[in-house]
Amino acid sequence: MLEQTTKIKQRYDELTKLVIDPEVIADNKRWQKLVKERSSIEEIANCHDALIKLQKNLEDSKNILKVETDPEMIEVFKEDVLNTEKQIHDLNDKLQILLLPKDENDDKNVILEIRPAAGGEESSLFASELMNMYIRYAERNNWQVEVNELEETELGGLKQCSITIKGTDVYSKLKYESGVHRVQRVPETESQGRVHTSTVTVAVLPEMEEVDFEILDKDLRIDTYRSSGAGGQHVNKTESAIRITHLPTGIVVACQDERSQIKNREKAMNILKSKLYDYYKTQIDTKYSQDRKNQVGTGDRSERIRTYNFPQGRITDHRINYSMFNMTTFLDGDIEEMIEQLQKYDQQKKLENLSLK
Repeated sequence: MLEQTTKIKQRYDELTKLVIDPEVIADNKRWQKLVKERSSIEEIANCHDALIKLQKNLEDSKNILKVETDPEMIEVFKEDVLNTEKQIHDLNDKLQILLLPKDENDDKNVILEIRPAAGGEESSLFASELMNMYIRYAERNNWQVEVNELEETELGGLKQCSITIKGTDVYSKLKYESGVHRVQRVPETESQGRVHTSTVTVAVLPEMEEVDFEILDKDLRIDTYRSSGAGGQHVNKTESAIRITHLPTGIVVACQDERSQIKNREKAMNILKSKLYDYYKTQIDTKYSQDRKNQVGTGDRSERIRTYNFPQGRITDHRINYSMFNMTTFLDGDIEEMIEQLQKYDQQKKLENLSLK
């Protein structure tokens, strides 16, 4: 394991010197890039140092055992050897996971879109509950939430919504939420107590600051319109909302959260970049669909990923066959345990795939 981490440790030490170099600090863009790279390998570098120290301690303890004659001290050092070997084993397991190929988007912010699917008003109401669940989860992680677009029904449900969530490693956690969420419960409007099944689609897109494809002005149709919903005179009189249509793909994005048309246009363009990135990446991924079956589904919006069964108080993720029974707190944003289980499953599958190569 040390052979694999030595070069990473050397690069970490090099970056540590670079990020305090006055010439590098003067170039803010380069400095930020190097700080980000250093942060991404810091845990591996720390584990590398810890592993070297443990191996040195193990060697010292074994050498002492070769010459020690005191029975009590022999037992002490034997126990020390066993404990140190266990720590080395655990650290190697941790490094094995840290060295797995990383998703290039894991440290990005996300654009999260929620839409009701089957189930009419009940689907719209549950879409609203899911939106609140993700907002509360973001609050638990001290992430920032910005509403890009929000359309509500008369009964308080959602027609659709788009929110941006910003923070540390947001995509690495929320990417597992893409897919179809199914709810089974008795709607408030159901007079005979029958359980209805409804679905909501969730899309989680990494926010793309820079993209490796060109967006041409001639490929865009930009429309302005008046913002809907509450907002007083400003909303009623000013056409500040922006709708952008990417003509080659037919992708449409809209933003009406800001009062300024310029700010709405800027946010809409950022959303368009992310959608186009997702569109082109999906086209490429279809060529590798067989490989994707071995991974946790994180992008197919036609895939039913989770069921919220209210009569049983049960939330089940079908990708890992894992259930929880904390419906109230789960919908209040307490979803970390489920995400951790999905991450562990994903890591295990990647380890298995590596062992087969």
